[in-house]
Amino acid sequence: MRRGESTFVDSGAWIALALSRDPLHARAVEYWDMLTEARARLQTSIPVVIETFTFLERNVSRDVALAWKDSIYAPGTVDILPCEQRDLDHSWDYFRRKDLHRLSAVDATSFAIMKRARTRLAFTFDHHFAAVGFRLVG
Repeated sequence: MRRGESTFVDSGAWIALALSRDPLHARAVEYWDMLTEARARLQTSIPVVIETFTFLERNVSRDVALAWKDSIYAPGTVDILPCEQRDLDHSWDYFRRKDLHRLSAVDATSFAIMKRARTRLAFTFDHHFAAVGFRLVG
């Protein structure tokens, strides 16, 4: 990882960071510390924010979901990228690939958004990102 490199944060990473009981929490905190030390330029997307908030609200509580939302909206934390129509249009191509089993629409839009933003590094625990050519933190 290069100092100041743009890094896309996926829902699984946000959830693991937010929940101390998550089996990936310790590793997520370790990677978060690495990103902070490297002064990574963190990015996420509107679909990832919606997916993460919904997961936290439904599986934990609305208070936890709102606290997470407040933490990412703190100035200088993360750049929340929009999902444009062209991103959605490009995302459908990933579903034609036979090697991407159980791909979510949010992941497919994340790939399109990352390509548009020229972001090559992802903080995620989802193997699909590597399968389509992105580098993973860690």
